[in-house]
Amino acid sequence: MTLGTRGDVQPFIALAQGLLTAGHQVTLAAPQRFAGFVAGHGVPFAGVDDGPMRLMDDPAIAGVIEGRMRARLRQVRTMPAMFTQLLAYCWTVASHGAGAGADVVVHNGQIIAGQHVAEKLGIPAVLALPMPVYVPTREFPWPGVGLPSWLPASANRATFAGMKAVEAMFGRVVDRWREDTLGLPRRRGRHDPLRRPDNGQAPVLHAFSPSVLPPPEDWPGSVHTTGYWFLPLSDEALPPHIEDFLGSGDPPVFVGFGSMSGRDPARGTALVLEAARRAGKRLVIGAGWGGLDSSIQADDVLGVGDVDYMRLFPRMAAVVHHGGAGTVGTAFASGRPQVVCPFVADQPFWARLAHHRGVAPAPQPQRHLTAAGLASAITTATTDPDMARAAEKLGHRVRAEDGISAAVAALERIAEP
Repeated sequence: MTLGTRGDVQPFIALAQGLLTAGHQVTLAAPQRFAGFVAGHGVPFAGVDDGPMRLMDDPAIAGVIEGRMRARLRQVRTMPAMFTQLLAYCWTVASHGAGAGADVVVHNGQIIAGQHVAEKLGIPAVLALPMPVYVPTREFPWPGVGLPSWLPASANRATFAGMKAVEAMFGRVVDRWREDTLGLPRRRGRHDPLRRPDNGQAPVLHAFSPSVLPPPEDWPGSVHTTGYWFLPLSDEALPPHIEDFLGSGDPPVFVGFGSMSGRDPARGTALVLEAARRAGKRLVIGAGWGGLDSSIQADDVLGVGDVDYMRLFPRMAAVVHHGGAGTVGTAFASGRPQVVCPFVADQPFWARLAHHRGVAPAPQPQRHLTAAGLASAITTATTDPDMARAAEKLGHRVRAEDGISAAVAALERIAEP
């Protein structure tokens, strides 16, 4: 069960494929908008309400992405009603749909329903995350809002209380659903997915590379860092028009900001074009849900839509992106230098980590992004030999990991009667 953008759904497709290959039955519950995407990868699909994903279709959401307080307050007021509908769908899928009879529920944090559905069914719930936002540690602060990395170790664990905001926003909605639909009482630590109904530690699967982020020593044994959950590399080559562009000159720079649009996508696109011109680099622009205008075509610019980044990124001189967990994982695996331009949430955390690993220059936050600054960062990423070597070395280690097999093995142990 997963909720979020494509980056939150695609790893679950890869995990589902791994489970199917191992002989298990799988149903992937995700927002309706991803029905074709999931089915196209041969995974049984059960659609749930898009819920707060509809906010991504609202131009006003750009204000939330860029941090305007009035837009944030508007979002808080509208989201509980959206989650009421989503919770109803989740229970229908689990109790009467293709998910009935499951032995285990694997869920991300955003969908909220996962641990409660599992409790009602009397089966284990496994929290599965592409980012380390739930399990506290002394080694780094909570990645949820881009906190500074210089906090003392004693304060780092305390910052993970930021996840309590979920309970504060949706606690009453979930309580009513538990009582009225599931017939369950209020639960101690009622919305903490790290806790089983008996208050023991729930298992957690971290779907990122231990080579990128080594597991902290103070994480409990219930936490498994498996490696990334990548889809198998497609047998299909890149489309001919992309191959023609790649073959017509020096390796270009990829720029794409996924689902992050900001308040003015046209201005963002113009800024990217100017930065590439200043850096003297050819450009591939990746489309998202409105992040950049990929319709622009020129001799030195190519816009692309739905393309296999696992095949595209290794052909780039550098990869410029927003720091979403899915995109940054693919960028690490590509072995190419990066430039990370974070918007919100965990993106500043990954941007700092990429810089700390020596595979990217200093982060370029979107709210301060300029053509000159981005051009300078692109120039560094494409000319620094130490950065190129570090990116290639880290990419080799990430590709050598088998996160899917590790996750499947962990789930088989958890689901054993």
